[in-house]
Parts: sequence; structure tokens; C-alpha cells
Amino acid sequence: MAERKLRFALFGNTFQERKAAAVQKLLAVLSAHGADLSVEATFYAFMTEGLQIRVPECRLLHNNDFEADFVVCMGGDGTFLDVASRVGSKQTPIIGFNMGHLGFLASFSPDDIEAVVAAVYSGDYRLEDHSVLQLSSDEDVLEGYPFALNEIAILKHDISSMIKIHTHINGEYLTTYQADGLIVGTPTGSTAYSLSVGGPIVVPQSQTMTLTPVAPHSLNMRPIVLCDDSEVELTVESRSHHFLVSVDGRSRSYDEGIHLRIRRAPYGVKVLVRPDHSYFSTLRRKMMWGADRRNR
Repeated sequence: MAERKLRFALFGNTFQERKAAAVQKLLAVLSAHGADLSVEATFYAFMTEGLQIRVPECRLLHNNDFEADFVVCMGGDGTFLDVASRVGSKQTPIIGFNMGHLGFLASFSPDDIEAVVAAVYSGDYRLEDHSVLQLSSDEDVLEGYPFALNEIAILKHDISSMIKIHTHINGEYLTTYQADGLIVGTPTGSTAYSLSVGGPIVVPQSQTMTLTPVAPHSLNMRPIVLCDDSEVELTVESRSHHFLVSVDGRSRSYDEGIHLRIRRAPYGVKVLVRPDHSYFSTLRRKMMWGADRRNR
């Protein structure tokens, strides 16, 4: 019985020449299964010109207007975030092969390529739905893609003093953070920027969002966990009269006084994982919990 025809869209970063063997392996495995392949144009140029890889017949993707059954991401979590923004509201499952270091999102290793592709064709996998945050403004001044899989951060400019962030939750005043910034994060983003400034680790699919101040002036300003059906409203005061908004690392400068609103987006990001995937096992392995470094 012939295998069903599946469409794969391939994305990757262009900074890791050591990935050549993994890319060649993936292309060979997909070709052996008779997959219909599309490749992001910049990554295609990197493979053919930079890595000197012969790529099978495929379509080139020049924008986000594509259709696929699965999206394959080859890179670290930064690449995964970019790919998630390219997928947007399509709900196409993303398969992440980690070519970087930590890799919470891109959870498979290059050694898993054959097994993962076989699992996709046999249906032996599970999809996790990760919530996304949406940023909006009453003044309609926002630019770029206003959705974040990890976090939306309100930050001071590098050379400016701390900013004041007036914060309301569902219309009720919470507090004014005097700090270098404030991170509004998803459970997925709890192991990213938020964790580095003392935020809590939150289990994915817990239907929450977190507010984590960055270097607050008052040490009693602690992170808080909210239900993700909450709406967070923020206004900023700054001596420099402007501040940064970072959406999954994509930063833009805005003038103080605008009203920002953050809420859960109407769609999530689907991530393909093994049927026996365990978040707690991943935490122990990636965070090296319980490892005795004295034995090294």
C-alpha cells in the first residue's frame, strides 16, 4: 500500500555550517517517503550555495503564504520562534530539530530524523497546543507581527533610567512597576527570558500568563501568575519619553503615553512531540536538575 502524500515546509537558520549532514539526512528521508517539499528561499540558498547540498525538486517559499501538512524547523529555539511567527494562525504542526544548545521548543535531535519522519507517516505522535499572546494598542501605532509564543516585554532603552509601567488587570489597577522592564509571558516562555530574571517555571497548557518585573526598584515586587483569559493593560512613563516593546525578541521603540493591551491570542501553536513526551523529564535534562557537577 502506497504511503499518503504529505506536504512539508522546511525552514532553518543560516548560521550553522555543521548542520550539513543533518540537512542531507532529512532531505534523503523525506525523498524516500515521496514527500512534497517546500523550502524557505533564504534557507534554500544557504543549503545550495553555502553548504553545497543538492536539494531534491521543491518549491521555494518567499513569504508566509504557504500550505503544508507539517512544518520542519532546523535550528535552536530562536529559529523556532521565527518559524512559529511564519506559521501564524495556520495551525500547522511544527517539528523542531534542535541544532542549537538548550532547545526547549526544538526538542528533537538530528539523530531522531528517521524515527520522527516515520512516526509522522504512521501517526505515532502527539500534538501539544501552546498558547500565544497578542499585543494591541488603543492608538493603533503598533508595527510588525503582534503575536508572541514566549513573551512580550516592555523595556527601557539601553542608556535611559528605569521606567514606570502602570499596570491594570481586567480594568483593575494592580501596581506601577518602577523597573528596567516588565515581561508578560506564556507558560512556554517561562523557561526563556522570564526565567533569567527570576520568573517562575510554568507547566505548558496550564492556561496562565505571568508578569515578571526586570530589575525592579523595590525588591518586594514579585512575579505574579494570572489566568490567561485576563487582559493586561499597560502605560509607560520614561525620562527619555520612549521605551522598547519586544515581541519574542523583535524590538521596536514607541513614545510614552500609548495604551498597550495584552491578551491571549485566538489561536495557539501546535508542536509535534513523541507520544511519551514528558515536560518534567525535559526540565530535569535541560536544566540539569539533580546533576552533581563536582564529579566532573
